[in-house]
Amino acid sequence: MTQLTTLSGTSPSRFAFGTMQFGGKADETASRALFDACRAAGIRHFDTAHVYTGGASETLLGQCAAAEREALFIATKAGYVGGSSRDNILTTFGISQKRLGMDVIDLLYLHRFDDDTPLEETFETLAGLQTSGKIRYIGVSNFAAWQVMKAQAVAARFDTRIDVIQPMYNLVKRQAEVEILPMCASEGILAVPYSPLGGGLLTGKYAGGRAGGRAGRLTEDERYGARYGQPHMHDSAQALVDLAEDVGSDPATLAVAWVSYHASRPVPILSARSAEQLRPSIDGMRYPMDDDLYARISALSATPPPATDRLEEA
Repeated sequence: MTQLTTLSGTSPSRFAFGTMQFGGKADETASRALFDACRAAGIRHFDTAHVYTGGASETLLGQCAAAEREALFIATKAGYVGGSSRDNILTTFGISQKRLGMDVIDLLYLHRFDDDTPLEETFETLAGLQTSGKIRYIGVSNFAAWQVMKAQAVAARFDTRIDVIQPMYNLVKRQAEVEILPMCASEGILAVPYSPLGGGLLTGKYAGGRAGGRAGRLTEDERYGARYGQPHMHDSAQALVDLAEDVGSDPATLAVAWVSYHASRPVPILSARSAEQLRPSIDGMRYPMDDDLYARISALSATPPPATDRLEEA
């Protein structure tokens, strides 16, 4: 498995923090409080993207990280808008560097797969950034397993490799268990999954099966409303609330601890709008998960069938 290191040579924490809310739902003061809460909890791995909050996310993260840059692990993403062509990667990465105020970015992800650009062009560009010392690791986000392996073969031609993948993964979105997480374990790729709380669904705030007017991503963002709108997902969320009450914990704490306990040992990306909202997820970093509780939580949602769909052999 890929062992990431900071510029100072230390290993990042087993959890990361996503700054998608910096400069959006979290203003400058709230963003600083979130960053400080993460550092107090031992988090050194911070994730952003060129497109987040019109660039404010990168700018605010850069300001927060400046005083201890070499002790931190900073990731950003390119190619969500405009594709993964050489020109787009170099242009947007240059802007990201300026916003972050950093000569070296630890990890650069391709934000999504680009069908319209040859992988050779993309990975020659990334390899050049790596060779020049502007990036240290290459990652991909929202790729299918076959896309990762296809890209990995191309990356090898340029003497580099994909070290990290950022998939969606949580108790009600478990598709990554079918091929992505097994691929990571087999090929030494680190999984850094986003949305361990299912857009807030697994915090319990929408308990009862419907959003019910509660403020949050499921009511404020049509994409999240569609992504987590299935009744069975709300049933699982309610069951998690009930289980959390039974074991004397918070559903968000259990949701985070459950993701991190997977056998492939992924690094969940925590996120929140405020330090107070973040607290249950921080607690998940230290929660004493065991095999029995992991199995109880897993049973609250359907395990996806294997890739071959031969359930009798699973």
